[in-house]
Amino acid sequence: MEKTEEWLWQCSIPDNAELQEHILKTESTVIIGEKCRIDYGLYGSEIIVSEFCQINGNIHAEDDLRIDNWTVVTGDVTSDGNAYLGEGVKINGRLLVAGDLDLGDNVAISGGFEAKGWISIRNPMPVIAYIMLYLVTLLGIDKEEDINAMFQKLFSEDEEDESQKMPLIIPPNSTLNMEIFTVPTAMKIGSGCRLHGNIRALSATVGDKNTIFGSVSADKDIMVGESTVIHGAVNSSDGVVAVARKAHILGDLRCESLMLDEEARLDGTIRAPGGVKILRAEAKK
Repeated sequence: MEKTEEWLWQCSIPDNAELQEHILKTESTVIIGEKCRIDYGLYGSEIIVSEFCQINGNIHAEDDLRIDNWTVVTGDVTSDGNAYLGEGVKINGRLLVAGDLDLGDNVAISGGFEAKGWISIRNPMPVIAYIMLYLVTLLGIDKEEDINAMFQKLFSEDEEDESQKMPLIIPPNSTLNMEIFTVPTAMKIGSGCRLHGNIRALSATVGDKNTIFGSVSADKDIMVGESTVIHGAVNSSDGVVAVARKAHILGDLRCESLMLDEEARLDGTIRAPGGVKILRAEAKK
């Protein structure tokens, strides 16, 4: 399942995700890879946090919540559905669960807990196994090739199927705070998002009508969608940068080659040894 996990751990930010007062908020499912450090809270429909993470903030899941082994949460944790806490999970705040609660061994909850459903002392299913089971059962996918095809479509540059809601996925070993947003993989950002921090990824696709308070840097290609505003620089070490119409970049732009729409705005300087191509309306028709 190596290819499946490789597709799973791409970084995706769904439409209309926002960083609000130290909480990363979305209406979609939130999936956090292992060994991540996130210096703000999480709010989503269903929240899944892998092992050995540190979340320095509150967590609120509108549905079920899963936190894998040896993860630390410094704030309060709320689940409007069921909650599953793996071995060695530590919560420094209070835990509130509207449904059932499964607790693994050596779980520590400093602020106490309240669960309105059944409480069971047992180690829940590992998060990665749960995600694969989720794909097989709820999505009706039973072959590895189909799973890979789904993720390939999810992270392609084509427009998303409006009926399919993209999850918020943070890959393993990522660091997120108000200053930096660093992931070791490709990143895809939907439309209508407001994000803080200097983004660093393998490659970056930024959708339309986003506001990013920071720079965007990548080793490979960067695509900036229509009417997106970036309050910082855009840097590609060895790739192409494409900037769509009415996009606004307030900082400098560095890349191997640049494709710039004539209606885009760039306040800083351009350095593109491979050349700059201006996309005009007549040429696009």
